[in-house]
Amino acid sequence: MNKVPDMVNHPPHYNTGEIECIDAIEAMLSHEEFIGYLRGNSLKYRWRFRHKNGAQDLEKAEWYEQKLKPLIQEKNNG
Repeated sequence: MNKVPDMVNHPPHYNTGEIECIDAIEAMLSHEEFIGYLRGNSLKYRWRFRHKNGAQDLEKAEWYEQKLKPLIQEKNNG
């Protein structure tokens, strides 16, 4: 039985090695740069959802926002 890929949380094209792409990006950026990266991707998916992938793009925006929330809370509490 073929498992349907999760194109929002774990797209197969972002998991071709031993580390997921988002983890490599976080490792190479400063804390502030990574926050900016997450914000930018959230905006990108919300901006284009009507013209590209509809609800899937809104889910992707939410995924980035869920990664962003603890970083913002950490910054505000620290």
